[in-house]
Amino acid sequence: MHKGAIIYGGITVGDNAEIGANAVVNKPVPDNAVVAGVPAKIIRIKDAE
Repeated sequence: MHKGAIIYGGITVGDNAEIGANAVVNKPVPDNAVVAGVPAKIIRIKDAE
């Protein structure tokens, strides 16, 4: 079973970001964001530590 996320080439993932299992990331992910889904969407922004 494949549980990895797919991140398209050229897409940037911000610092402290989290990507959900099986997510398909086709847009840049900002710092402290939690993304999930197909296509990946921001589901939460974490508080800066």
